[in-house]
Amino acid sequence: MKKLILQMQMSVDGFVGAYDDHRWQLWEWGDDIGWDEELKRDFNTVFAGIDTILLSRKMAEEGYLSHWGNAAKKFPRDPFYAFAQRIVEARKVVPSDRLKASRWERTTVVSGDLPREVEALKAGEGGDIIVFGGAGFASSLITAGLVDEFQLFINPAVLGAGLRIFGQGGFRNLRLLGSKPYACGMVVNRYAPAR
Repeated sequence: MKKLILQMQMSVDGFVGAYDDHRWQLWEWGDDIGWDEELKRDFNTVFAGIDTILLSRKMAEEGYLSHWGNAAKKFPRDPFYAFAQRIVEARKVVPSDRLKASRWERTTVVSGDLPREVEALKAGEGGDIIVFGGAGFASSLITAGLVDEFQLFINPAVLGAGLRIFGQGGFRNLRLLGSKPYACGMVVNRYAPAR
């Protein structure tokens, strides 16, 4: 069975988004990349094992697919941007009861019934599923117990307040799969639900 991997950037104090306009992420998806070479390689290794991207409606509508499609064209030979090409090539699924049809290439709109749609994706053939979306989308997946692996990219910043992803689901134990610090200051913690 395929795994659903939730990958989120997070502050040291557990926030995935700031209320104020702080530059807190080492890489905010522009051309100014504060990641070291080892982190870039490891990030691409994750993408090599996925074949499906579960994407929130908001993320799709706000330009995620066109942004990384443009990056794949802009940096076709840069090994770091191999993940952008994987985003272009991968199957994308957007759960939504608002959208009726996809306007993006290789992208399917499915019903907003997250448990049903995610379980159907997990039962399919192929590589794992990676999910991208905001705090609300991530919280919904966590609350429904659909995440098989958390990849938390801990940035060296303390926000003090902001958006969280673990506020809705209640108490949970997690099992550490791995933790790796990087020279740039990022620490990537990987967890699975302790079932």
